[in-house]
Amino acid sequence: MHDRLIGSLLLVLSLAVAAAEWTDARDLYLAAGGGVALAVVLLLPTVPKARWPFPAVAAGLALWALIGREGGAALVETALLSAGFIAGFFVALAWLRSAAAGSAAIARCGQFLADQPPGRRYAALTAGGHLFALVLSYGAISLLGGLAEASARREPNREIAEIRVRRMLLAIQRGFTATLPWSPLAFAMAVTLTLVPGATWSAAAPWCVVTAALMIGLGWAVDTIVKPKLAGPRPEPRRAEGGWGRLKPLLLLLAVIVGTVGLLQAASGLGAIPVIMVAVPAISLGWIALQARAAPEGAGAHLAGRLARFVGVELPGYRSEIVLLTTAGFIGTLGSALLAPLIAGLGLDLAALPGWALLLAVMWLIPIGGQVGMNPILAVSLIAPLLPPAQALGVSPAAVVVAITAGWALSGVTSPYTATTLLVGSFGHVSARRVGLVWNGFYVAVTVAALSAWVVFVATR
Repeated sequence: MHDRLIGSLLLVLSLAVAAAEWTDARDLYLAAGGGVALAVVLLLPTVPKARWPFPAVAAGLALWALIGREGGAALVETALLSAGFIAGFFVALAWLRSAAAGSAAIARCGQFLADQPPGRRYAALTAGGHLFALVLSYGAISLLGGLAEASARREPNREIAEIRVRRMLLAIQRGFTATLPWSPLAFAMAVTLTLVPGATWSAAAPWCVVTAALMIGLGWAVDTIVKPKLAGPRPEPRRAEGGWGRLKPLLLLLAVIVGTVGLLQAASGLGAIPVIMVAVPAISLGWIALQARAAPEGAGAHLAGRLARFVGVELPGYRSEIVLLTTAGFIGTLGSALLAPLIAGLGLDLAALPGWALLLAVMWLIPIGGQVGMNPILAVSLIAPLLPPAQALGVSPAAVVVAITAGWALSGVTSPYTATTLLVGSFGHVSARRVGLVWNGFYVAVTVAALSAWVVFVATR
């Protein structure tokens, strides 16, 4: 009963956020924000204690704003709007993960990639991790990581098994994090676009795609350069079953999403994020309905059961992520508003700095904050509102988006507190900190240098 209540609440608030994005109705946003606050209160007793500091800090900041700041209620409302948006966007993407989980064709795609021979396995899993991340988000690492671990278990030579699982997991992780700078389905882009005045996905995406290409290309180069040497002979490679046609279902799904979003944008004149919040759930429901046609219990019963499971089991199952992400967004938004007058009182004029230097600092601060437990949503929500307008810095809004999303992606590779490194560490049976700083150490050093040069180029063009 408790889980169904939570799931129903999350579903309703996501509908409110989607409607607010299309109508710009502030009351719907506030209703969604209030729903998030209630959901966090109901979920708090059921989440790990490691998540409790985030709601505690959120409550403390809200109390400080209400008691110690004139106009504090308006600041808290704005922070609730941010939390509501994050929850609504999360639920919209959860529809797609739910639909993909019931697809045997998607599972076969993942198995095909994991079974590629060594010469092309890294490239296949990087590309696969990138494509799967567009559909499954963090579920891509869970799916492909599980297949990588199973593949390593079938290898009798322990040395080969350890090398194989490490390279496979890093390929998946780097493919996943390369979606963060550009994908409109990623939180990095969705949150950044809401925080950078004048920024649009269509203007930023061409530059951000280069960020992703650099991350993918450098990942492949580093894997090739530092490829471990085996003490004994190399084993005979296994042959992957089927051909590259196994990827058709995944590519078709992505084509449907891109086509639908593009058509709705053209028809409505809205940005990518509002359209995604409507299009993705609708496509997912259609996909679930197609799967239901082959169900032995009948299409109607299967569809009803899947929807009941989504509301009563799957959405409440994301309790830890929802508490973390929504409270991080709340803390960052409200904390930034509370800090702004203090920074102004110190006489700091960020606009006096060269725009490229400030953007470079922003890109570095996000992964550095990740080393001390600062979730990227929190870091970006805290930093972005403190930045002067892009015009005052002499840069374009797209350049600001490039810097922030690049920093977010670097945090996803290095921070021991993000889901990417935690999942990779779990499948590789090592600590998340070892994944971020040892396994990815050389790759991060090279990537930071390349992305720093890229951010400077975009800022000064």
